[in-house]
Amino acid sequence: MTDTLSSSSHQVSLSIDFPDRPLNRASSFFRPVMVVPIAIILALISGPLWTAPNHVWPVVYAAGGILFAPTLLMLLFRWKYPRWWFDWNLNLTRFSLRVGSYFLLLTDVYPSTDEEQGVHVALPYPDPTKDLKVGLPLVKWFLAIPHFVVLACLGLAALVVTIISWFAILFTGRYPRGMFTFVVGVMRWGLRVSAYAFLLVTDVYPPFSLE
Repeated sequence: MTDTLSSSSHQVSLSIDFPDRPLNRASSFFRPVMVVPIAIILALISGPLWTAPNHVWPVVYAAGGILFAPTLLMLLFRWKYPRWWFDWNLNLTRFSLRVGSYFLLLTDVYPSTDEEQGVHVALPYPDPTKDLKVGLPLVKWFLAIPHFVVLACLGLAALVVTIISWFAILFTGRYPRGMFTFVVGVMRWGLRVSAYAFLLVTDVYPPFSLE
């Protein structure tokens, strides 16, 4: 079974397969430890590029991250969204959500660096000349402030729900469906806001909804 979102209005979707089976209790119990290796990999490709000189060769500690500022400048001055920049942002977003889903106990399948697995993310590739308004990317982060406030509260609630679900999995082997739907809804809401304010793939204002 899959918790899905389908909307032709903004074309941003996140669905996560509901684990309609007994979950691995040992894996769930040690999840904060087991997620560390893949979380380190995610951090290394998500952080800013910075180096430390060692007198001979600079050592690169981290690289990558969501291409926000370059995309913003390209949209402002060239009215263009390079496809490979979009593909990078899309795949990094997918990877991040796989790691997040694993950490939040939504799945006990260890996150892959490249395979979709049970976390399905879709983002529209925009045609800037048709789909995006000139200059709007400059203020999207400001327009999204109400969402940031609500998401901060929902994020705390999702953390509490995850802790409760952790105990439920340990005792019953199952993730309560209602709690699963809520946590996925919070992630989905966050994805829509990210797609609007930071990934810059749509000008459609995100709805205040978990659906």
